[in-house]
Amino acid sequence: MGLEQADELSRERVVRVAGGGGGRGGWWRRSDGARAEATAARDAAQQAFYELDSAQRDARLALETIRSAEDTAAAARAQEDFRELSARIDQVTVAYLTALDAEDLEAPELEPGAAGRARRQLEQAKHELEAKRTELDAFARRVQPLVEHAESQLIRVAPAVEKAKQALLGATTALEAVRAAGLRADDLAARLAELAPELSRLNQGVARHGVPATLHRAEDVQRRAEAIREQAEQLPERAKEIDRRVASLRTRIQALETRAGTVEPALSELRRRFSTACWQDLQRVPAQTAEAVATAGAKLADAARARDEQRWADATGAIGTVRALLETAEGSVAAVNDRLRQLNEVSHDPHKEIERTRFALRDAQRLAMSGRQTPDPRHAAPLDAAVGRLDRAVAELEAAGRHPDYWRFLTELAAVRESAAQVVAMIRGTH
Repeated sequence: MGLEQADELSRERVVRVAGGGGGRGGWWRRSDGARAEATAARDAAQQAFYELDSAQRDARLALETIRSAEDTAAAARAQEDFRELSARIDQVTVAYLTALDAEDLEAPELEPGAAGRARRQLEQAKHELEAKRTELDAFARRVQPLVEHAESQLIRVAPAVEKAKQALLGATTALEAVRAAGLRADDLAARLAELAPELSRLNQGVARHGVPATLHRAEDVQRRAEAIREQAEQLPERAKEIDRRVASLRTRIQALETRAGTVEPALSELRRRFSTACWQDLQRVPAQTAEAVATAGAKLADAARARDEQRWADATGAIGTVRALLETAEGSVAAVNDRLRQLNEVSHDPHKEIERTRFALRDAQRLAMSGRQTPDPRHAAPLDAAVGRLDRAVAELEAAGRHPDYWRFLTELAAVRESAAQVVAMIRGTH
């Protein structure tokens, strides 16, 4: 029976009782009053239930936002608190539904006592529903900072994912341009292919992977894709640079071969004019140079082949090896010719080298005495030792006769000058 039918039936009963006179009218009025009070209690309880249900839905959405964006102890506690609160809400909801179904408030034969019991049960249910609504409101206030932080994280997701996709597009476009220019770039293509599963995961969204993982994945994809794009864009220039280096090193090898031809004549003159100690350490330079030239030529061929096969790392590595070989060999060739030049100069006029060394010592001594009556022992001791070393070297040279060890003489004087330079550096470092 509907509410309107129940109201109409109630009015008819009131009319009949009034027409018949007598004492039954008071009983019907009490029955209708109890029904109205129970109905009001039911409506109030229903309103409390709807408000609690709506608040619970809002809280559930907030918790879902936190879950997708937060992976902290505070977020886990919020989820657990909500589960416990939801269980208590379920209990009062069951009590409310039980009270709602206890009596049919629309039934014409509803007795005042039953209506009163229904009213009391519904009022109790309303009170419990409102109490849980209060708890739910307090919970919502507690988790609001987590919600706000989660929302701020969620706001970052869409731009980050879009940047990652744009970076992938840029890498793809750059790779296509490189291939159109005749460069395979297989390693870059393989690295780009590795990002395809990551793009699929980004498209699955935060609902599946959460905000932190999605943001981290988006940033990683963007970084890797941009690196691929930059390297792809640099490939044409990299190829040209390798071509330039190969050509330059080929010229250096040819020049070294030419200069290597001066080594044997220089060694021959060293052997003829100077003592064995002056040139013995240079004996293997011709063989070492020839070996370096051959090895450098083979490595340069490897570099050129790797360049043609677009194995850029291998080409760069081979070029580095060639450069190192040439630098060592060139240094050895230069050492032979420099040795001959130095020995020629010192044999012609050893006093020039002696005066050069004495000047360095006097300069250091003047600096050591600057502003002092006596020098600092830390400065005086090494300078005195250097002076003694110079005197001994000069004495040995003069006592050597026709075939002095000029190379030992030169190295001794160089060591003396180095000692003077160290004292100068020490003095200037303490001022």
